[in-house]
Amino acid sequence: MAEDPATTHRQIITQVLRRITRARRHTTHEFRATTGPRHRTAALRHNSTRRRAVTLRHARVTLASTVPTSPTNRAGSLIAVGEDRRSPTAKARRGGRPSRTDALRLGERILEVATELFLAEGYGTTTIEAVAARAGISKRTFYHRFDDKAALFAAVVHRIIEQLRPPPGVPIVEGATLHDVLRRIAGLILRAALSPRALALHRLVTAESVRFPKLVRLVDTESVTQEAKALIADLLAREIQDPRFGVAARAFAAEQFLVMVVTAPQRRAMGLGAPLASSELDAWTDDVVRLFLNGCRGWSAAAARKK
Repeated sequence: MAEDPATTHRQIITQVLRRITRARRHTTHEFRATTGPRHRTAALRHNSTRRRAVTLRHARVTLASTVPTSPTNRAGSLIAVGEDRRSPTAKARRGGRPSRTDALRLGERILEVATELFLAEGYGTTTIEAVAARAGISKRTFYHRFDDKAALFAAVVHRIIEQLRPPPGVPIVEGATLHDVLRRIAGLILRAALSPRALALHRLVTAESVRFPKLVRLVDTESVTQEAKALIADLLAREIQDPRFGVAARAFAAEQFLVMVVTAPQRRAMGLGAPLASSELDAWTDDVVRLFLNGCRGWSAAAARKK
């Protein structure tokens, strides 16, 4: 029996409607499953975590960009932001090891400040803190260069002595006769001994010698006394070739020469009498050299008479 076309048409429509209904139910079930309480809580937590992460990153960027940074913490702030904004010259401003020229200048400034303080205040009163403060350095920088105050004072004395030496181009041994040579040497020694800093150093050592006896030995070691003695003794050996005027006698005579040249003018310059004028100093050295050479030549004659 043939089916009615209308019935067949209704059956087809019914099947299509059933399929659409089943599809809608499946879609509704999936939607409810994904929008239930547990799923909504997890979704909110996930979204909150994302918002919090974004907020924290934004806060770090904002904080790092608004808080003033010094050269010492700029690098740390840039790391927090996550980018390096340093200019090419920023590294030079961070410091580091100074150049050789800067190091020499710093050393000279420390020694100059220490010299002024030692000569004005004395060894005992001068402190490392005072030297560092006036030089504009930290104590760490000071101890990087000097072990203690004694080492600093030794460097100061050495610097003063070096400054008192004649310039490299100035001849020391010069003259036609031994009298002329010794007179020139005496003049150079006397001018150095009567300079303001040499007198101040002498006052310092004299005043502090009881409390700090090592200062006297230090100054004597750093001074040119031994060097001058050796030079004068060698000149005497060439001039007076007498076996009776031996090494010991020449060394004794050289020491007396320095005492004769320096002591009286230095005492006067320190207030124990009227200071000698320039012309008087020239006459003084001439008289000292004459007396000294006559004494040395008479030494061998006297030794011969004793024989």
